[in-house]
Amino acid sequence: MGIPDELIENLTYDEIQPGQRAQVMRTVTRDDISAFALISGDVNPAHVDAEYAQGTRFHGVIAHGMFAGALISSVLGTEFPGPGTIYLEQSLRFHLPVRVGDTLMVSVQVLEKDDERHNLKLECLVLNQRGEQVVSGLALVRAPLHKVARPRAALPTMHLFDPEVRLAEWMQSLRSHAPVRCAVVHPCDLGSLQGALEAAAAGLIDPVLVGPAARLHALAEQLGVALDGMTVLDTAHSHASAAGAAGLAARGEVAMLMKGSLHTDELMTAVLAEHGLRTGRRMSHVFRFEVPAYPKPLLVTDAAINISPSLEDKADIVRNAIGVAHALGVARPKVALLSAIETVTPRLTSTLDAAALCKMADRGQIAGAVLDGPLAFDNAISAEAAAIKGIESPVAGDADILVVPDLESGNMLAKQLEYLAGASGCGVVLGARVPIALTSRADPPISRQGSVALAGLLARALAGKA
Repeated sequence: MGIPDELIENLTYDEIQPGQRAQVMRTVTRDDISAFALISGDVNPAHVDAEYAQGTRFHGVIAHGMFAGALISSVLGTEFPGPGTIYLEQSLRFHLPVRVGDTLMVSVQVLEKDDERHNLKLECLVLNQRGEQVVSGLALVRAPLHKVARPRAALPTMHLFDPEVRLAEWMQSLRSHAPVRCAVVHPCDLGSLQGALEAAAAGLIDPVLVGPAARLHALAEQLGVALDGMTVLDTAHSHASAAGAAGLAARGEVAMLMKGSLHTDELMTAVLAEHGLRTGRRMSHVFRFEVPAYPKPLLVTDAAINISPSLEDKADIVRNAIGVAHALGVARPKVALLSAIETVTPRLTSTLDAAALCKMADRGQIAGAVLDGPLAFDNAISAEAAAIKGIESPVAGDADILVVPDLESGNMLAKQLEYLAGASGCGVVLGARVPIALTSRADPPISRQGSVALAGLLARALAGKA
């Protein structure tokens, strides 16, 4: 946004003399390049694809040549001569690439004046921070004849954020680890089988496909791949697939499970029925979201398993989420216990549960995190909202984990983050002896991959504690 009451003022033709010059400085950011690509439609991979750009002779992403031309236009239109200037001609010559982090000095200098037409011929130069000439050229403009002083326009702030990029970067950081042995439970449609094979190709899992073998091979043929060399546990139907996968996990033959095309409750029933997978802790689901308006990953729990959790259930839900945060490298996560309000009242059970959970944390019954609640959603994620309401808390405005009152509120919150706020997420079920990657046919490929990566990360963490 522009500074209130700031004016932009021009120089008229009569005020300008040959040799007179003006300059501005600008440091180039990745967002500058992305914004220029978005507005211009120029998505040449040399500008927007880091992997491709690394293989070019420039060995990295470079700015569009016309980005420097736009900076020259900015000087002419707002600084010198300024408002009222009419652009007539521009020639440009590009000498060196402009990279992210370069600080550019953009200058224009008057070479000639045309008193008949009131035109100015200007030399245009763009130098980088080393004084090297990156762009040069000539501009012809018609200078304003009358003085203009106008408030600088207050433009909307542009926020460029691709949550999938941040999710992909996090997944890329896990590629150095060995793949985790994973039972893929009944991947009997094209999407779930393809997701499993993509996860294997990405080095995230070493899969055991559990399902009707003939059907799996037929699906693979439709995908144009073969399952040669891949372990397949032949089962008759989805119930048998769920039971077989749970048995593999109980015997320690796999370190994680990945849901295929069967229903979630069918898989969870088989896991609960397998005594070898029980830990004494309530099972719960944790989402990991990358949210455009939030500066760090945000965990949301429980939005998929526990419908109306009791206080005891919520304690386990919090403990499971803390374990996820620890595995993600957050040593002491900040846990916000959500309700509709931030005060304790007997009329809202969620506020009583939040207060009790905080006291449990004070007494060491819940460890490894900082808890606070009840907190309304705005207070949990906005320091400004918390300050307006006079809430002093180490959690308010900086939460790592949001604990919802029940499944309905959690499910709505998760879908709102994804479909209205543009968040990119993945999820995992904890509480059994192995983590479970829950994927959905509605999930985009990166979310399915993210769920597998998150489950694999937790499987390695659990193995380290064994």
